[in-house]
Amino acid sequence: MQLIKAIVKPERLDAVKAALEEAGFFGMTITEVQGRGEQKGISLQYRGGTIEVDLIPKVEIELVVSDKDADAVIESVKKGAYTGKIGDGRIFVMPVSKSIKIRTNEVITE
Repeated sequence: MQLIKAIVKPERLDAVKAALEEAGFFGMTITEVQGRGEQKGISLQYRGGTIEVDLIPKVEIELVVSDKDADAVIESVKKGAYTGKIGDGRIFVMPVSKSIKIRTNEVITE
């Protein structure tokens, strides 16, 4: 199993969810996060002055999928999140050795 973590722009969340659902992936966890990438924040004009925004709002999407489905999930996230501009996001892939369903105590090791 693989844990896919994607950090994307909040305005792209609906497009990413739609792309994942279209590919048959429905279970996910969504978290609102803040961060910055290589651009080190942004500058905004506000009431005639410049404001430096160091941490930018993002959305983190997490899915645990089988090894065989990981590439399809990654492609779906890329399809939904892509704008071609700085800050489109990042995808992380990590191995999961075990998953346990709390209600049924079912252990999944794939």
